[in-house]
Amino acid sequence: MTRLLVTGASGLLGVNLALLAAQKGYDVIGWTNRERLVNAPFETASVDLTDFDEIGPHLEAAKPDLIIHCAALTNVDQAETNGRLSYLLNAEAPGYLAAAAARNGAKLIHISTDAVFDGSKGDYSEEDMPHPLNTYAHSKLKGEEAIASANPDAIIARVVFYGWSIRGNRSLAEFFYNHLSAEQTVNGFTDMFFTPLYVNHLAGILLEMAEKNLSGLYHVFGSTPISKYAFGVALAREFGLDESLVSPISALEAGLATRRPLNLSMRTDKLSAALGHEIPTGTEGLRALADALREGLREKLASLAA
Repeated sequence: MTRLLVTGASGLLGVNLALLAAQKGYDVIGWTNRERLVNAPFETASVDLTDFDEIGPHLEAAKPDLIIHCAALTNVDQAETNGRLSYLLNAEAPGYLAAAAARNGAKLIHISTDAVFDGSKGDYSEEDMPHPLNTYAHSKLKGEEAIASANPDAIIARVVFYGWSIRGNRSLAEFFYNHLSAEQTVNGFTDMFFTPLYVNHLAGILLEMAEKNLSGLYHVFGSTPISKYAFGVALAREFGLDESLVSPISALEAGLATRRPLNLSMRTDKLSAALGHEIPTGTEGLRALADALREGLREKLASLAA
């Protein structure tokens, strides 16, 4: 049985990944920090990843075969105002974790972001040169560099995803669903594009990448780029909600506090070739999101909140 360590196990990706892995028979331990879990169907521990001296001993005690490092400071505006914390969590901690993983013979998958690009052209591949626009993106790029230096056999997975979270407000899908189900008008950016993947599809692909013992940089995104506005409309249609409540607006006119890239459409040719199959479409992802709601996943996740 594979012993899997998931960092950031109370986050959107971390908790869904840990639950899926446990269902698949992995022996899972989830590391959390401020947001603890209760009654989780897997082992948990509280670890402060900014205490670099403790990362190695905690890892040795956990004895994982595989580590999927999801923990990060992901709030773009918070990262801009607290750059020191952003670099501690997103740039420096990954390097210490990668080095400890290498010393202990554990396979490592590091979760990065599409935001390392400036969004000036879109259709980005792994060969394109990153150009981050804000502190969050720059710190995540530095994290990639730290991983590659400390542990060349690691996987660096750039991702963007949506799904149901413990608090119910962590993803763009939840943002649209919460407003639309309450019959509230919500803005959708017509000029901001991304290539999202449903979180459980992403979790399954990450486990598949580990099983195939891949290494290096991969774009792990959905197969269909879409604007934030079109995503909101598509979600409304999937859930039978009023799509007219999604108001088209330009991101350039939204008064965002932190500069963000516009066109983050991504290529996944390398990943598809490595896995030997296509990546799920946007339609498949939203259908799976709706199925998960009907099956009670949102309530199950909420029950894990401390």
